[in-house]
Amino acid sequence: MRFAKGHGTGNDFVILPDPDGRLPLTAAFVAALCDRRRGIGADGVLRVVRSAAHPDATGAGTAEWFMDYWNADGSHAEMCGNGVRVYARYLVESGLAAAEGSWTLATRAGVVPVTIGPEISAGLALPKVYSRSTAEVAGRRLAGTAVDVGNPHLVCPVDEPTLDGLDLSRTPAYDSQIFPAGVNVEFAAAGSPPAGADLYRRMRVFERGSGETLSCGSGACAVAAVALDHAGLGTGVVVVDVPGGRLTITTTDSHCWLAGPAVIVAQGELDPAAVLGPAPLLSAS
Repeated sequence: MRFAKGHGTGNDFVILPDPDGRLPLTAAFVAALCDRRRGIGADGVLRVVRSAAHPDATGAGTAEWFMDYWNADGSHAEMCGNGVRVYARYLVESGLAAAEGSWTLATRAGVVPVTIGPEISAGLALPKVYSRSTAEVAGRRLAGTAVDVGNPHLVCPVDEPTLDGLDLSRTPAYDSQIFPAGVNVEFAAAGSPPAGADLYRRMRVFERGSGETLSCGSGACAVAAVALDHAGLGTGVVVVDVPGGRLTITTTDSHCWLAGPAVIVAQGELDPAAVLGPAPLLSAS
């Protein structure tokens, strides 16, 4: 089975080229593939499939490619901002999409415009800040704001010492009535913005289905939305530093543009039987 490995600010993915949608993926196989000791290791899997070949690509319009995204535990996610950018980088380097200009990519959260350059920018839907809630981490309850970026987020503003000291080895407790499908929880501390930015935040994140990751693109957009809302700004530029690097979020009247590095680090072949072990985790169903 062919594969590639890529990451966007440390948010890493196994990429499986499957243009015609013939690869029989299962949740168990994806989880085994993402295992960092027995598999390749990743925060998730990106199946590269044409929109016409995947049943979930409804409303793809003219977008030729659909991002079939799987979390590290084998569950599906509606959106992954860094995943979009890494997926786009793979298409460009594989000669499957234009290496300059703009085009669109289909996701379970809708069609996303992508701009290709030294960095890849993804135009996510404008985040919707909709309610207050809380998260409990290691016995400590933190106030937060629920945000919809095509997938669910809970942004908890904290100070620098709290951010650095958080134990994110376990899933934060949250209100399941507000987040019935689970939630990505971001913890963000404010700081002085660099030149050219309106606001600055430093962020850590616990991603639904993956655990703490080095970066989360849609989470950075959620953090930016809350920062702009608290500052009384409708649009603006927010720089978000994550453990894996720096992301720049530019909110306009129509999109939340997520920009940052996206690289492909390896390509090769994997042996499904070796990844799977003795259990038949990959089936034709």
